Amino acid sequence: MKLDLHTHYYPASYFELIRRTPGEFSFGADPTGRTIIRYQGARFFGVTAPMTDPAQRLADMDRVGIDVEVLSVSTPNVFFAEGAGQVEVARIVNDAYAELIAQHPARFKGFASIPMDAPDAALAELDRALGSLKLNGVVLLSNIRGRALTDPSYRPFFEEANRRKLCIFLHPMIPAQAQSFNEYVLGPLVGFPFDTSLAVARMCFHGMFRDFPDIRWVIGHLGGAIPYLMERLDNGYRDFAECRARIDALPSTYLKRLHYDTVSFSGPALRMVRELVGVDHMVMGSDYPHMLGSIVRAVTSIEGLDIPAGDKQAIFSGTALRILNNV
Repeated sequence: MKLDLHTHYYPASYFELIRRTPGEFSFGADPTGRTIIRYQGARFFGVTAPMTDPAQRLADMDRVGIDVEVLSVSTPNVFFAEGAGQVEVARIVNDAYAELIAQHPARFKGFASIPMDAPDAALAELDRALGSLKLNGVVLLSNIRGRALTDPSYRPFFEEANRRKLCIFLHPMIPAQAQSFNEYVLGPLVGFPFDTSLAVARMCFHGMFRDFPDIRWVIGHLGGAIPYLMERLDNGYRDFAECRARIDALPSTYLKRLHYDTVSFSGPALRMVRELVGVDHMVMGSDYPHMLGSIVRAVTSIEGLDIPAGDKQAIFSGTALRILNNV
């Protein structure tokens, strides 16, 4: 069985909500005429047909042998809206996901979107998503409108997430100071893994992974630079008192408990992460249907690893089925 844990679907109503909401996101066209979304005037992502077309998704899944997709709304998720405005967007998206999954229960699962800047509504939507909608976890961004996930206002949500043993897919957002990433599509190319790495390192040193050990984190894009930086972060713990203030063990102790998707497609990188954390902390991802994603390479990059068949199966689906909610 092959289960894609990092794949994005957008109800048509979602794009319309972005169009109607004034702010930093706007629609435009790239030099080829493709519709794109811009962030602060810079290219953010290109809109592709399968983003809103379940039939094309199913055809593409069948073509490469992917059995199940776990759908999520990528960046900017619901956070193009402010505060209470996020509540409506989350409900619309989550309802659309539940409807699609009901139509194709053997092919799709879903991560709920959560209105994090409306704290009471965030907890209520989490309860609704896991309860009546039977979704399989939530998707969060590496920063929320520039605010770190370590902000005290978010702590009640993570307390509840820990109690529920929630699966949280951490997807990157453009860094809060985005100006340096405006050229050459550097936001998605470099800014995304940068902000993932920053968010995970901050949460680790802040003690979130220590305090909430039962949250099942999945870190997108093979963890950004976290696997590569793991020993350097350990050195920070050894050398700097402030890096020991909130945690009781080397950062790698906590970072090896996280789960990492395979959206790198690089054989050497995948082998390194397998050596660091083991296949029981790796899940397949494609980032389909975004242009930097690939359902073909999502499969072939794992199939091409010189590892036992059982290890490949753990990455393809075994780990994901163990950590998802409502499976």
